[in-house]
Amino acid sequence: MKPQFVVLAGLAASSLLALAQPAPQLPAPWMVAGQSPHQYEAGVDADGRGSGAKGAKYLRHANGDGASWATLMQQFSAESYRGKRVRFSANVRTQDVTWSGLWMRVDLDNNASGPFYNSQDRPIKGTTSWARRSVVLDVPANAKVISIGVIGDGKGETWIDELKVEAVGENVPVDKFPNRPELPKAPTL
Repeated sequence: MKPQFVVLAGLAASSLLALAQPAPQLPAPWMVAGQSPHQYEAGVDADGRGSGAKGAKYLRHANGDGASWATLMQQFSAESYRGKRVRFSANVRTQDVTWSGLWMRVDLDNNASGPFYNSQDRPIKGTTSWARRSVVLDVPANAKVISIGVIGDGKGETWIDELKVEAVGENVPVDKFPNRPELPKAPTL
């Protein structure tokens, strides 16, 4: 092989390596959790596909059969939100998702579970353009931790951007799961 071709091939390879950079890491305290977090990838989309200036965070099914779920989430102190109605909102975009949605959970000071909503009754499916989504919960006076995130169930990719957590007025409805049938008073054996 002629030396100039070796040099050109080396330059081309080094140029491609310079362009191929890993996705920026998630800023703390973001993390991936759930049933099968090892089947998902998450990061910050640096290619400008976000709707805001910081770059969209993404949750992507990476391997496995797709019969799994994971969440891109973070937790923070509920102290500033105790006794308030709180809205977690974000711009959300999806590609080929089985289902996805925003969620929020409030944990109480005695390690008990408090209010929770995960958008399962109004899931995002398939491929969608950027749209503003939200979850609203009342935060009890004894709240300790608020967890927020986006869930990915099955395959596909979800991006979230321009996230906001804010106290809202009583005129904003709280998200609740649809009424479930009343449970029987005793088991049927």
